Amino acid sequence: MTSTAANGMLRMSELAVRSGVSAGTIKHYLREGLLGTDDEVVRTSRNMAYYPVEFVDRVRLIKRLQEERFMPLRVIRDLIGSDPERAARLIELEDRILEQAIEARETRRVSRTKVRETYAMPQNVLERLEDIAVLTPTARGYDADDVAIIEAISRFRAGGYEEAIGFTVYDTLRYRHALEPLVDEEVRVLLDRLAGGVAVERAVEIISSGAEPLRDLIGAMHSKLLLAALRRAHHHAS
Repeated sequence: MTSTAANGMLRMSELAVRSGVSAGTIKHYLREGLLGTDDEVVRTSRNMAYYPVEFVDRVRLIKRLQEERFMPLRVIRDLIGSDPERAARLIELEDRILEQAIEARETRRVSRTKVRETYAMPQNVLERLEDIAVLTPTARGYDADDVAIIEAISRFRAGGYEEAIGFTVYDTLRYRHALEPLVDEEVRVLLDRLAGGVAVERAVEIISSGAEPLRDLIGAMHSKLLLAALRRAHHHAS
């Protein structure tokens, strides 16, 4: 055999050069079962083996997940599983969605001063909402979701939801606790479906287009459930 096997497979030294990851680290990945099965490796002697060229991207992905997402190798092994190409699409999709979301938020931040001028919200209320991480402003101010939350709470207070009759900022935690498992499940299902056979660009478009109707859907379903619960309460009280 030449330095590269006739069928396009790579020696360990070549795999290390192409992936930018040391041979020692790659061997550790192999021992941890992160690079597939021995069926993909061609061993010509006790100390010589050739590896598929596909291992280059796989090694890069593993290293990236370690360094950028701080994932333990056992978690990476479960994520990559038997379809590393699909896992790579999933990671790319996640990164693109996050990049888009972060960019949108950073360009639309509203200063703390502007928020205080716009909404009738006491400073101590804003501070308590930050303490419980319902609001997460930076030095540049509030993002669009923070502003929407502030506006909604301001409207609640204007409508009579006051602390004097028991309503506090801590009521928002009830919604967060209820929504967190729902959102986790939504993300899992959404990414699972879109990472399958949809191009990343198209998947990002689909997710972006779904944000507004999703809010409307949740609002409408909440309204129906609230009315149904009030009817049940009225029936039990009668």
